[in-house]
Amino acid sequence: MSYILGISAFYHDSAACLLKEGDIVAAAQEERFTRVKHDQSFPAEAIKYCLSSQNIKLKDVDHIVFYDKPFLKFERILETYLSFAPSGFKNFCSSIGIWVKEKLFQKYLLLEELAPFMDEENAKQSKIILKEKLLFSEHHLSHAASAFFPSPYKKAAILTMDGVGEWATTSIAYGNGNNIRIDKEIFFPHSIGLLYSAFTFYLGFKVNSGEYKVMGLAPYGEPRYYDLIISNLIDIHDDGSFALDMSFFGFCTGSKMTNQKFDHLFGSEPRSSESELSQRDMDIAASIQKVVEEVIIKISKNIAAIYGRDAICLAGGVALNCVANGVLVKENIFDKVWVQPAAGDAGGSLGAALSIHYLMLQNPRNIPDKLDSMKGSYLGPEFKESEVQSALNNLGAITENYSNIEDLISIVANELANGKAIGWMSGRMEFGPRALGARSIIADPRSIHMQKILNLKVKFRESFRPFAPSILRENLEEWFQFNSDSPYMLFVSEILDAKKNKLDVDYQKLFGMEKLNISRSSIPAVTHVDFSARIQTVHQETNPTYHQLIKEFYRITGCPVLVNTSFNVRGEPIVCSPEDAFQCFMGTDLDLLVIGNSLMYKNNQNPDLKISYESKYELD
Repeated sequence: MSYILGISAFYHDSAACLLKEGDIVAAAQEERFTRVKHDQSFPAEAIKYCLSSQNIKLKDVDHIVFYDKPFLKFERILETYLSFAPSGFKNFCSSIGIWVKEKLFQKYLLLEELAPFMDEENAKQSKIILKEKLLFSEHHLSHAASAFFPSPYKKAAILTMDGVGEWATTSIAYGNGNNIRIDKEIFFPHSIGLLYSAFTFYLGFKVNSGEYKVMGLAPYGEPRYYDLIISNLIDIHDDGSFALDMSFFGFCTGSKMTNQKFDHLFGSEPRSSESELSQRDMDIAASIQKVVEEVIIKISKNIAAIYGRDAICLAGGVALNCVANGVLVKENIFDKVWVQPAAGDAGGSLGAALSIHYLMLQNPRNIPDKLDSMKGSYLGPEFKESEVQSALNNLGAITENYSNIEDLISIVANELANGKAIGWMSGRMEFGPRALGARSIIADPRSIHMQKILNLKVKFRESFRPFAPSILRENLEEWFQFNSDSPYMLFVSEILDAKKNKLDVDYQKLFGMEKLNISRSSIPAVTHVDFSARIQTVHQETNPTYHQLIKEFYRITGCPVLVNTSFNVRGEPIVCSPEDAFQCFMGTDLDLLVIGNSLMYKNNQNPDLKISYESKYELD
């Protein structure tokens, strides 16, 4: 039996993935186990999970592959500081020690971290064995492999865009069978990912985690700063290639993404993280979102002209911009679009493993008959009913247990219809940043108050943040202007006109947050202020229990949609274990908790078990 272990680590969102004869059998981010959001440390717990899922030891693994090449990345860091010298010399001096001590010699660090997994008495011998197993993939090749090889296409163009790998920030490639050919690249410091992160920083959000907030804020504004951005910050060519004016940015030489020249261009210093959002902030968010969409559309049109319009696969952090993905589908440049659900660095672990299986070992590729090879992205841990019960008993939880899942689903569907907010933990945990009905908070989308309730009383986050609809795939076209699969919540589409409400006010004349309190559709809790939604199509093949729950809710209410948001609070990773789920349940205003076949009502729990998240977690 052939096993390949993929690892991503040391930047953000560390993860591990395991292939068995090329089949993706396990994958998870380290943060879910350590409870450190965006954990960048060596993914020891994720590796333990992957190995235990198949009841094997590390010595049974044939190849271990890291998702990028540290020496090339160090070369880029060094050349960048030299190119911008003497600016940033102080920052260079402070970081070079870390690079020399840890990152430059990551091969030896990896061997040190992996050795305890070998169960060998002789550590030296373990490292010798591991050295023969350890391989390195290039960063953007890892992204490209994660995008193409699990896709349902025999041939496809591949577009990867992120902050930066070793040197590349954007790559255009072509996949055919078990081969990938990278044809064009754009190199650091010219990066759409870093440009978007610069605006994330300027708008007061945290870089590498707050970019989705900028995307969610954009519909509240108008792109009034679009011309200012393309006239000063970025030169976009007809083929979608681009170059940044680096005199406005600080990420090459300093610790800040932007500089005083950037501040002067937009008329103020960066927004303080907890200050009130202004209409100007919303307009800036709308403007940079429009710029990113323009770049993606122009690149995609150029790709279609080169390779044809049959199919494209996307990965890299920019591919998590589901609004841009929705625009790409709407433009109809390609017949088919597929996005890797773990498109960021976590998915690099998967791509690295797949690149060895196909590109190095030249194994034949079996194209999946249906959705793809990701198994709905349900690749993380699951818990037996005995394990769930033991954990809940130890926590002092008061539970109702159902041997018949149909009975439990009937109760939960009726409670949803009665306006209850429910924590839902079922089956294997999702791989990637989205909750997809395995570790989700779910609610009735018909409620006009549900968005505000969930944001402020459950998620403890900004009220403007939108929620996603989970919809039965078979009912998708009855509700949304979208006719493709979207199992990973990575496409935004507008709701059908027939489902929009007739408004008593002149909606277009309302500004910013004034739109938030207007009931815009028959499912207002998942309809954003621009009448769009980040769709998750739910498929019986990949998540039969969640599909059955929505189907029962549909039978009761006539609505085949649920609110779906990640089961966590602001500043905390999505829950993994029963203990995580119960703690989140007791620290929020959730009404019910479901874990497997166990149901818990908040009113039945011991009030002494309630916790306060505000004091327990740093809010980002």
